Amino acid sequence: MKVFAISDLHLSTTVNKPMDVFGGSWDNYLDDIFEDWNNKVADDDVVLLCGDFSWAMRLDEVKSDFQLISKLKGKKVIIRGNHDYWWNTYTQVKSVLPNNFYALQNNALRIGNLLLCGTRGWVCPQNTKLSEEDEKIYKRELERLALSLADMQKQRKPSDTVVAMMHFPPFNARYEASEFVTKFVENDVTKVVYGHLHGKDCRAELEVERYGITFYLTSCDLAKNKLALIAEIE
Repeated sequence: MKVFAISDLHLSTTVNKPMDVFGGSWDNYLDDIFEDWNNKVADDDVVLLCGDFSWAMRLDEVKSDFQLISKLKGKKVIIRGNHDYWWNTYTQVKSVLPNNFYALQNNALRIGNLLLCGTRGWVCPQNTKLSEEDEKIYKRELERLALSLADMQKQRKPSDTVVAMMHFPPFNARYEASEFVTKFVENDVTKVVYGHLHGKDCRAELEVERYGITFYLTSCDLAKNKLALIAEIE
């Protein structure tokens, strides 16, 4: 079983928000992603979708986006992004997922010897103090991660490959460790996948090793609309 990841698809099958208004890197980007997906992914593989899945505002609007991706091979695991406004409660999200889709929130998910954990994340502290609202969300996301990691540790076996999913990067622009990173280190998580960052001026590396962890940036425009291989599991 191979584990791939890509993020920030920003699908819009039922809302009028085409991504090509953001520049040439978004021209026909879904065609490129689908071609790469079809060339790489087998039915038993897993694809991690690390947030900003759809521009839909309501659950009924996102259903057609799920149906579009459900036609592709592999098991899909989704985590919430900051633009996934359609994402309500975990139970409501699960109610609209196709059979080959899974959602991750406050929990851990097992697929064979793959064990997934994580949370959306939020803006990490840098030189200036976070605003009161950002600080509130940041702390709430830390609590969500703690719940997910606790569930992961309950399920964990020596043979498992553990991968954490986030939408926001778990560090600031200088790769300085946040409390998210601290929790990953404390729980022996060595692979973390994230997205959120965009644009030709973004200086973040697609793959970087820090703090004993390999971090994978999978925003589709920065990854040239290709799925990143995260792990191969027997």
